[in-house]
Amino acid sequence: MNRTLSRLAPLALAFLASPCVHSADAPAAPLAVIVTARFKQLDKNNDGKLDAGELANYPWLKALDKSGKGFVTLEDALIAFAPGGQKGGTVPAQEESPREAPKRLKPSEYGISAMIPDFTAKDLDGKEIRLSTLQQKKPLIVAFVSTSCPVSKKTLPSIAALAQDPSASGVSLLLVDPTSTDSTQDLRTALAANHLTAPCVMDADGAIARTLGAMATTDTFLIDGARTLIYRGAIDDQYGLGYSLDAPRHRYLADALASLKAGKPAEPAATEAPGCALDLSKANPVAVGSPTYHNRISRLVQANCQECHRDSGIAPFPLETYEQVSAKAGMIRKMVSRDLMPPWFASAPAAGEHSPWINDRSLSARDKSDLLAWIEAGKPAGSPADAPVPRTWPVDWQIGSPDAILQIPQPIEVNATGTMPYQNVTVETGFTEDKWVRGFEIRPTAREVVHHVLVFVEEPGSFKRKRDGISGFFAAYVPGNNAVIYPDGFAKPVPAGARLLFQIHYTPNGTATHDQVRMGLLFAKEPPKHVVHVAGIANVFFKIPPGDGNFPVIGTIPVPRPVKVLGFMPHMHLRGKAFRYEALLPDGTTKTLLDVPRYDFNWQLAYRYADPISLPIGTTVRATGWFDNSADNPANPDPSKQVHWGPQTSDEMMLGYVEYYFTDEIPAQTRLSSAK
Repeated sequence: MNRTLSRLAPLALAFLASPCVHSADAPAAPLAVIVTARFKQLDKNNDGKLDAGELANYPWLKALDKSGKGFVTLEDALIAFAPGGQKGGTVPAQEESPREAPKRLKPSEYGISAMIPDFTAKDLDGKEIRLSTLQQKKPLIVAFVSTSCPVSKKTLPSIAALAQDPSASGVSLLLVDPTSTDSTQDLRTALAANHLTAPCVMDADGAIARTLGAMATTDTFLIDGARTLIYRGAIDDQYGLGYSLDAPRHRYLADALASLKAGKPAEPAATEAPGCALDLSKANPVAVGSPTYHNRISRLVQANCQECHRDSGIAPFPLETYEQVSAKAGMIRKMVSRDLMPPWFASAPAAGEHSPWINDRSLSARDKSDLLAWIEAGKPAGSPADAPVPRTWPVDWQIGSPDAILQIPQPIEVNATGTMPYQNVTVETGFTEDKWVRGFEIRPTAREVVHHVLVFVEEPGSFKRKRDGISGFFAAYVPGNNAVIYPDGFAKPVPAGARLLFQIHYTPNGTATHDQVRMGLLFAKEPPKHVVHVAGIANVFFKIPPGDGNFPVIGTIPVPRPVKVLGFMPHMHLRGKAFRYEALLPDGTTKTLLDVPRYDFNWQLAYRYADPISLPIGTTVRATGWFDNSADNPANPDPSKQVHWGPQTSDEMMLGYVEYYFTDEIPAQTRLSSAK
């Protein structure tokens, strides 16, 4: 609490301990929920403000009106009662750093999975080189170099080291100098000094740079044996604009090569490559003529659809062959035109800005245009010689061999028809020591009937707490989004003796079956650098009027310590229409964090930042959900009903999960049982 409340601690505790909020046999709700409940009890006219009359019995609360407005808002109360209170001082303006490191790019907007056209060029000795001949159906690395770019010169040893590494055995290398000012002799000298013997070509007219879509003199490209672009961007992050490191933290190109050899997509698949910018580049590689199935559409479907639409996949039909894709062209056109497939519901970034989401599934404008144009052109098959390398899929755990597997004790019988209430099943972890979880995967045994699964951690001593879906959120499953591995240095806590609550939503599909969900966990070997926390922004006091087609419900939570936000997961039920997260910053400005203008209950999607964003002390995070309780909502169970908070899909929830970490927290000094 802040100093004002500290001086008035007995009064503050009495305020929070109102019997109208919780009782001795019902453990306390999260602090934000308690404060919200007390505020609403005092706000007799429901105007969102506590004036002098409403504070008559609590005159000391007027001290929360820091700005002299003449009334107290819910945000004032939440910030005041937050652990640690609100510290003074101004927050410095957030200016763009002059330093530039590699940033993730949305793969589909930068040519990943596109087929690279064949091209010819002359090496430094005037010998003609053809891309397909150099490759000979083997993986190829194309690395841009320049002796007049200081960052590019620094990366030459890294390129040489990778070329000589045993992991690059069987991989061809082509060096390209895209500048018109570098001398051939300077280039020969630099390559010899780094023992680089790979062929090198001068690209003074920018033809190769345009073909590949190069943006800087430090760009590298990994192309597989079928000329499909697998990775593009920086070789690593050791050097950038305005900084140098003793060693790289991330070896992007080497990791992409390892993924290619393992038959997995590169992660990340596209980054910026800080170096000397090229003014002749394009965002995407040049198209390979008119789109056909084999030269373009097969790669597009492989990258965006086959995770679910494949044999033994969770989608209702596979899309792995020309015949399968062609037969479903009508439905593909409908769903793609409406932006319903692939499932992704965050609003698009502003023109000229990158998507901030690392898991952005939406099709790029070019992908969408090419796919629809291919259908309109009569779905030409093209030459099988242009087909991509078939993608392989894990047959068991995506995360690798788990360190622990936890499964619900008994199979759950799933009806053939109708609906089923949520199933809540407790699983004992049996952990005798605290665990740091760095990754997880949830696997139903009957995926075709599992709509979603939410998993909560119940700590020892809190087993009888009210299961409101707000506290203890740990993991989620939704078709096509069932596994997470956190970056190095991040982990979630599971205390010794804890147990897991599985909340499972089944959707009968016409055939009776049974399901026994299990969850695999990966453990960190030591305390992480950052503890991953989850907060639930909730409003449990709403009443959605019958027939209201656009009813807003707001919840807030204060930021008591400096945090970085990793991502969000909004949760509503069948009447959920739209959802938005906003940061109310200490300087009085408001920043939209996530806007979901078309919420879909069928997809419980998480939205994860590629680069976590910082929120200073004194920020309030506001979540707003809009609900359609009208007869125009075909999923509405009963438009004539006033709707309240409740656990079943016929009820409603307004709940926004936020995943974050405290920047000042030291995990090695944090007891897991107190990591909240």
